Amino acid sequence: MKKRNLILKVILPVIAILLIYGIALGEDKIIKMSTTTSTQASGLLDVLLPELEKDTGIRVKVFAKGTGAAIRDGMDGNVDVIFVHAKKSEEEFIKEGYGTKRYAVMHNDFVILGPSDDPAGIRGQSNAASALAGIAQAKALFISRGDNSGTHAKEQALWQITGVPLETRKTEILKEGQKGEICFVFPENSKDWYVSIGQGMGKTIIFADEKKAYTLADRGTYLKFKYGRKESIDLEIVYEGDSLLNNPYGVIPINPARHPHVKHDLAEQFAKWLISPKAQSLIKNYRLMGEQLFYPDNMKR
Repeated sequence: MKKRNLILKVILPVIAILLIYGIALGEDKIIKMSTTTSTQASGLLDVLLPELEKDTGIRVKVFAKGTGAAIRDGMDGNVDVIFVHAKKSEEEFIKEGYGTKRYAVMHNDFVILGPSDDPAGIRGQSNAASALAGIAQAKALFISRGDNSGTHAKEQALWQITGVPLETRKTEILKEGQKGEICFVFPENSKDWYVSIGQGMGKTIIFADEKKAYTLADRGTYLKFKYGRKESIDLEIVYEGDSLLNNPYGVIPINPARHPHVKHDLAEQFAKWLISPKAQSLIKNYRLMGEQLFYPDNMKR
């Protein structure tokens, strides 16, 4: 009995230490990622992240929000990596020293959604800017994300080439403790038909569907909400195909020189896994109702 108790006294602390060590190791392999709502709402992350964990042991805690807010998380050091779709902003992010490198992962495209009867008559327009101009001319209800996301940035870029008179709204932000401003542009005198809701892609699509309105959306999230839910939406794609609507996604590990606490090695491993043949193949083969949602940008041909 004494021998047994002695063994237990020796073994139990060892087991406890091993358990604590194992838990610590598990926690060490968890990284935080801010990403655009489209990567989550489309269902793509549900396919990629379990395979990442199988291959590397890395688990990812996801914070899905607009690209602007995701980039802000990276600037503030709140996450280890960002996975977003606003290439110009991503390049500025790296130039300013917040990220180490942008890895091109994939692309899809934006589409203009609207009611099936297309009250503004934008089907068949020559380009996306003309389509938006048609909506403005008809004063047809348009729902904007209005959240400083990649989609919102694309929408603003399109409005700026429509020829439609615009006005600017300024919003104050804090950057490294310093006050700054973000400027949003939108059609002037449009309060009766242009509605900015400050929400993610999924909620914007649902709201536009309820209001029988137009909106700009990424194709992947639209297909998910059209065909991948019990409560389908009635909105249809009324304009697509313009090269101006291309939508590239990049992943960027946060710079440890700026934020020493980030798990840069794991973030780098995650980024490189996303452009690996396996991950690129998963992206290529991810489909909803037979529709391909994303196209890999690092697939070996």
